[in-house]
Amino acid sequence: MLLTTYNPWHTMRLVNNEINRTFPQGAVDAGKQAPANATWIPAVDIKENGNEFLITADIPGVDPEKIEITADGGYLSIKGERAFEASNEDESESERYRRVERVHGSFLRRFALPDTADADAITARGANGVLKVHIPKRASLQPKRIAVAA
Repeated sequence: MLLTTYNPWHTMRLVNNEINRTFPQGAVDAGKQAPANATWIPAVDIKENGNEFLITADIPGVDPEKIEITADGGYLSIKGERAFEASNEDESESERYRRVERVHGSFLRRFALPDTADADAITARGANGVLKVHIPKRASLQPKRIAVAA
């Protein structure tokens, strides 16, 4: 007789992971990708190789030290803010903005971590307006054979 604990959410997580693989923007997490208080969404690429997953995000104008990256509950969150450089209040009548097209404000991206991700070993580095988040894969666990004593 095999004894296992039943987790009713396990099947839902499997379905969620499959949807995220099929629809990279995360159809299930669409509401969590860009919360109401986020004013822009950095573009990202997600790459997988034999050892890790790599998330590359374009974040020009954002200080890498002010980016908050958290892994919690099977999700990776990347949060930060790009400040507006100046306001019209700081400018004279002869010098003021005529057009503002560059986006600014806060951002938040959330990604479901696959079961093979090692959340405790995630590293990140930012340079030249690009953030790279390395998510190592766990070593695959092999079934352990247990000897039965007679």
